[in-house]
Amino acid sequence: MNYHEFLKRKYRFGLFILLSLIAFILISISIGSYHLPFHEILAGNPVIMNIRLPRIITAILVGASLAVSGAVMQCVLRNYLASPFTLGISQGAAFGAAFAIIYLGVGIMHRTGEGITILNPYIISLFAFFGSLISVFVILLLSKLRTLSPESMILAGVAMASLFQASTMLMQYFAENEVLIASVVFWTFGDVGRTVWMEISIIFVAFVFSLIYFFYRRIDYNTLLSGDEVALSLGVDVKRIRLEGMLVSSFLTSVCVSFTGIIGFVGLVAPHVVRIIIGGDYRFLILISTLVGALLLLLADTIGRMIISPVVIPVGIVTAFIGAPTFIYLLMRGEVR
Repeated sequence: MNYHEFLKRKYRFGLFILLSLIAFILISISIGSYHLPFHEILAGNPVIMNIRLPRIITAILVGASLAVSGAVMQCVLRNYLASPFTLGISQGAAFGAAFAIIYLGVGIMHRTGEGITILNPYIISLFAFFGSLISVFVILLLSKLRTLSPESMILAGVAMASLFQASTMLMQYFAENEVLIASVVFWTFGDVGRTVWMEISIIFVAFVFSLIYFFYRRIDYNTLLSGDEVALSLGVDVKRIRLEGMLVSSFLTSVCVSFTGIIGFVGLVAPHVVRIIIGGDYRFLILISTLVGALLLLLADTIGRMIISPVVIPVGIVTAFIGAPTFIYLLMRGEVR
């Protein structure tokens, strides 16, 4: 296969995923407890503008964000099982956001089943970021220990996730306001159906700026794949690239977790799908991973809305059922480095 055919294969796959995403957007708009014919979709039905479209855009942005964050983490840590979920970063962000909800009152639940209303999205995002930073610094500290295997790094992430989950439950246990406790419980399910347009705009801005940074560093990420020594010999500041990559990935993850709760395994599965099909070149992996992540989460959310309609299963539950077997499969294949 010559170089031009090599590139065409990557472009064809990217185009296929993009067209598939557009098709599933149309499908997701039309299906649900209230079926919409095609002419009502074109007419801008209120159900679409106020309920389904925000849900679909949130799924696309969050799926893309988690996927590209996972792709970058796998590169800078040289660990193909790294992702915001498996490293405990999502759980750290959830802890920070739960702290803001319970002790600062930035989120309230109106009625069970309707989710929560975030009163101050900037405060909850900030605390979610602070929570995620705890996991980041622990993982980066451990990554400096040359004797630490990739498997041990994932186990450290599992330990951090358990610690944050226990801390969140402890806050709920001692919280006096039952409404806030219910808010945190419902919020941690992982759901893309409770965001409003202002929250979506915050996720969008965070995603765009993070994606621009990641794409700017694409050549550096390719260099890191050859090892720290090679990267240093080529003039790459390995420590800086690693720290910045983890910080930006954690920031993007924390913004998503702030408004949708914990959604696992998208950041693990999407980069692997792309890597298996077109290889690990980060000039293509970054952008195509965002498309695959968006498609996976939109598909998972659509399944959650259809499987026992009119009851909607939170997308975090669906991704767990899909991602857990995939995670076990990757472990059995030895996909760690």
